[in-house]
Amino acid sequence: MNVAPWPGQRLGLPEHGRGAVAGWGRRLLALTVDWFGSLMVVGAFLGTGLWSGSAESQWAPLAVFAVERWLLTSLSGGSAGQLLLRVRVVRTDGRRLDPGRALVRTVLLCLVIPPVVYNRDQRGLHDLAADSVTVRV
Repeated sequence: MNVAPWPGQRLGLPEHGRGAVAGWGRRLLALTVDWFGSLMVVGAFLGTGLWSGSAESQWAPLAVFAVERWLLTSLSGGSAGQLLLRVRVVRTDGRRLDPGRALVRTVLLCLVIPPVVYNRDQRGLHDLAADSVTVRV
């Protein structure tokens, strides 16, 4: 059995430092930053209505999260949380994700299950579908 000693080796990525597969801690923290940012944006518009339980208040944070993730990943290589934590999403050949691939990745990310099903390179189903990998900068 040919098992790569570190995540990303099969993709030609280094074991440590710039360009290495980003660890789970950075990724989860970036996700948390993005989610709370989305809640703050929605809260600015809905106020305490954010917690009312209405259909708009339930789906608005996810919609803001999805738009933020899609736009910023397309334009700058990562969401606000990812950029803050020095993580980028790139194609496996190192190029930036185009808007179409970023959209596919974002939609699958918002479905929750695809990101938690991952391979030994720490690429979830959303990354496999978009031909992307999350790396350190």
